[in-house]
Amino acid sequence: MKAEIVAVGTELLLGQIVNTNAQFISRECAAIGVDMYFQTVVGDNEQRLLDTFRLAASRADVVIVTGGLGPTQDDLTKDVLAAFVGRELVLHEPSMKAITELFQSRGIHMVESNRRQALMIEGSDPLHNETGLAVGIAFTYEGTHFILLPGPPKEMKPMFTKYAVPWLQAVMTDAVPLYSKMLKFAGIGESNLEHQLLDLIEAQTDPTIAPYAKEGEVTIRLTTRAQSQEEGEKRLLPTEQAIRVRLADHLYADQDVPIESIVLQLLEQKQLTLTVAESCTGGLLSDMLTDVPGSSKSFLGGIICYSNALKHKLLGVPMEILEGDGAPGAVSRETAVLLAENLIATTGSDFGISITGVAGPSPSEGKPVGLVYVGFAQKNVETAVFTLQLSGNRESVKHRAAKSALYQLWKQLKDH
Repeated sequence: MKAEIVAVGTELLLGQIVNTNAQFISRECAAIGVDMYFQTVVGDNEQRLLDTFRLAASRADVVIVTGGLGPTQDDLTKDVLAAFVGRELVLHEPSMKAITELFQSRGIHMVESNRRQALMIEGSDPLHNETGLAVGIAFTYEGTHFILLPGPPKEMKPMFTKYAVPWLQAVMTDAVPLYSKMLKFAGIGESNLEHQLLDLIEAQTDPTIAPYAKEGEVTIRLTTRAQSQEEGEKRLLPTEQAIRVRLADHLYADQDVPIESIVLQLLEQKQLTLTVAESCTGGLLSDMLTDVPGSSKSFLGGIICYSNALKHKLLGVPMEILEGDGAPGAVSRETAVLLAENLIATTGSDFGISITGVAGPSPSEGKPVGLVYVGFAQKNVETAVFTLQLSGNRESVKHRAAKSALYQLWKQLKDH
């Protein structure tokens, strides 16, 4: 089955909100064997909506619409689609009752426009909204299946998984589900990774191999079609094993998780602790780590020592190292070593990571943008320093530096 997502909302076109719904729906459709061919974003305009629905119906078996189901006059989705299929809008009494009771329970006067959220296209099936007011609907018109969902993700996601998917599966006939597996890599760029797997990629038939990159990480998605999870895993296994052999030093997970999550898992398993001292990354590494639930079990904390004064006062780096004629400077191997070692001495953690460098946009201390030193200290082990020359803007340099530090820690932990 060919599917198209139509996301309705002028705010999407203006960039005021990000269309995360499309990513979620595409992934869920792939899991049940529905191929996503098109994604369209259209504003709250009657004629453009009508043209969009007409085009979508001409080229897709399933049209999944998000947004435009609310109570205001610019919520036009149901009105325009009803006109397109030549059906009336009718009141869904259970939804209307739920809306009325909600307003009554809160002691708020319900204005007449709220009735719009309980309207359905005649002959459609209701999709229950567990977390909001607007009822979703699903129906078939001249061989095309239409599913209308609310725009807010907190309403859309449970409605889609609990009600729209079973409805869709009931009208499907011979779709074969897609099964995918994510392999996550760090410490290697997308082009280098692709080069090492080029023969596999060029010869791919089933499963397919799709590499794509984020800042500081690369993901490979392996995909096949199968009638069951067991069959899907069996089809994916030979290709996965071939990739593992070639890229063992970079493959940190076989699920879609960031490297900081895996690092914290390893730290907890080995009952080890970590602290960080950040200069050019400005707390970004600490933020990544504390974004992971339960990180406090292993991550003791961090120091943002952005200025030379704080590098000296908080972590004891001598001013003659940081400043003066002929001094190594704040961006140097020497400073990275002292920051990491003194961090362990101060906090008592098992590992100490320091990051100091030039994030840009201009050179500093006569050193180029993107030059970063990562210090890596352990108790009773000689401190290592990794020198990076990173490309990109200020944000990219900071992000890649933090990910590189996590990669070096992962390498140490997996063999610890």
